[in-house]
Amino acid sequence: MKAGKFQLLYPTAAFGALLFVMGAMWYAASSQNSAAIYLLLFLLVSVFLVSIPHTLTNLAGVTLRVESAKPTFAGDEVCLPIEIINSFRATRYGIEVVLPDANKTRERLDCIPRESAARLTLRFSAHHRGEHKIETLELTSCYPFGFVRALRRFVSNQTYLVYPRPAGSSQLPVNRSRFANSWVQRGIGHGDDFAGVRAYVQGESQRHIDWKAVARGQPLMTKQFAAETKGAVCLDFFELQFADVEQRLSQLTLWVIKAERARQPYGLCLPGTEISPSLGQMHFHYCLRVLSLFRPTGYEY
Repeated sequence: MKAGKFQLLYPTAAFGALLFVMGAMWYAASSQNSAAIYLLLFLLVSVFLVSIPHTLTNLAGVTLRVESAKPTFAGDEVCLPIEIINSFRATRYGIEVVLPDANKTRERLDCIPRESAARLTLRFSAHHRGEHKIETLELTSCYPFGFVRALRRFVSNQTYLVYPRPAGSSQLPVNRSRFANSWVQRGIGHGDDFAGVRAYVQGESQRHIDWKAVARGQPLMTKQFAAETKGAVCLDFFELQFADVEQRLSQLTLWVIKAERARQPYGLCLPGTEISPSLGQMHFHYCLRVLSLFRPTGYEY
């Protein structure tokens, strides 16, 4: 993550209260010609001036590393994991991470030991579907006394994905699609007829890998079995009666979730895109990603 070139320093609300106190002390000292009040005033000013470089150096050598956030649904919470690295030989105190793009969401770390790292999670609401970019993050600190706040900006290229909000009827559509009655699932089950092998896909269960072939030095292959199913269902964008595109996407999202939970093979039909029926987490997230990134392009619905 690229850091900003300059470190900013600005006063806090506590600085305003400090100015009021110092002004009152100056008035009292000048009106009463009190050396003791003058001494206390100069001591307070000295403490304030000394605290400024301490506040600035508290962010020196501190950097950020933003990790990828898991996809979420619109209206839910995005969890953004962040690692804060202290590369200096001094402990850092009272550091906050701020995300300006999410209503200045912030999380605080009380202490980061020297030459070590600490982790935290920024949580904020996902309002709109699509792929969103995290443009900047800020590190701030007002340690030790809170009179001034130091700030460093970091530029980020990290993105996160927000799926459409699931809404609508939970009843899956009737199998009247163009491939619902003709598609035969290539499933895996006990007692089914062996139908060959295919290349292993990352993330699939390893229970059905052809380990004998692996022992012979061949690549990972998954055994396939032909099984009759109740038919694949097509989740068709054009069959929905909603006038609003977002309502259609919300309905399709809910159906994708219901079909996956019911273990019923499902495909997706969108303007310009057709996804063949399948099951599994890879297919599930691929369909949701397509729904998330869908952009109307002038089709008549």
